[in-house]
Amino acid sequence: MFRSSLAALLLASVSANAWAAAPATSAAIATGLVAHRAIYDLELKDASERSGISSMYGRMVYEFDGNYCEGFTTNFRFVTQIDTGDNVRVSDQQTKTFESLKDGKFTFDTKSFTDDQLDKEVNGAAQDKPEGVKVDLTQPASRELQLEESRFPTEHMLDVIQNAKDGKRFFEARVFDGSDDGDKSLVTTTIVGKQETPVADEADAGNAGQFAKSSFWPVTISYFNENAKSDTLPVYRMSFKLYENGITRDLTMDYGDFVLTGKLAKLELLDKKAAPVCQ
Repeated sequence: MFRSSLAALLLASVSANAWAAAPATSAAIATGLVAHRAIYDLELKDASERSGISSMYGRMVYEFDGNYCEGFTTNFRFVTQIDTGDNVRVSDQQTKTFESLKDGKFTFDTKSFTDDQLDKEVNGAAQDKPEGVKVDLTQPASRELQLEESRFPTEHMLDVIQNAKDGKRFFEARVFDGSDDGDKSLVTTTIVGKQETPVADEADAGNAGQFAKSSFWPVTISYFNENAKSDTLPVYRMSFKLYENGITRDLTMDYGDFVLTGKLAKLELLDKKAAPVCQ
């Protein structure tokens, strides 16, 4: 899944801490994740007057690879052309991450550009510790942080899949994905719908290749600032259709002042390497 992108809603009888006590379960589900490259066409669905956006479109490329023993990598690029009526600009976010489930490590590197000019770079590393998550930032400034216990992105995706398989429709978790300035985690609430099969008029289902007719779960994840009160609006919300292997399609990304849709345009399965034996 995408970093600082996921959007889903609330309260499960199983907390994120419960999964931390079950690495064998996570390992088993992780072996079912498919290495792939997915390309999504983005369009503006809605924008408030306050957003200042008159039109917006773009493309998102998400590449996921790896295995439980060696760790998982993601390469993510999110390019949009934004028309405000007065000017047009191109925004380009490029992110690379590495996550080791068995070692509790996560590294992240994000570069953000506007019209090919670098605006911001955020990178660093995070490590699960008994007292929480220790973050060593190198950009935008070198510093060490101690955050509350949090899930990393692939861990969180595994939680979503496990809850979906178990029929548990609501849960919450604290997630650290290195987004924004890389200095905080976000509280997430997730709603998982009942498993469905595609219907004939689903435009991007056919682009899922061999999974075009496979069952999926509708998922919504909402992200809140870490100290958010229960009545606070999420900073971001994302809905999508999730396959058991971790592939997603039919995205809706709600940023509050504007909403984007992302339709799966192309799906490429990456060469599957022989899984190594964990030491």
